[in-house]
Amino acid sequence: MASTAAIMTVTKMLESLPESVQEQVIEHLREYLADLQDELKWDSMFERSQSQLMAAARRAKQEIAQGRAQPMDYEQL
Repeated sequence: MASTAAIMTVTKMLESLPESVQEQVIEHLREYLADLQDELKWDSMFERSQSQLMAAARRAKQEIAQGRAQPMDYEQL
């Protein structure tokens, strides 16, 4: 976590800006933080599904080796 001193420094920097600029910066920060939260969520989901993805890849490789796999028909998607 960020230290209280770092947060206070950023707050003081923000307070030194004109109000209209403060609002722009805050909106950018909200968007940035939302993007970070989404990334963390996806990273966490990916980590939890890693073993399932590996198992699916092994099955696919085995099916290809056994001649049971067929090329994907993109027209059926």
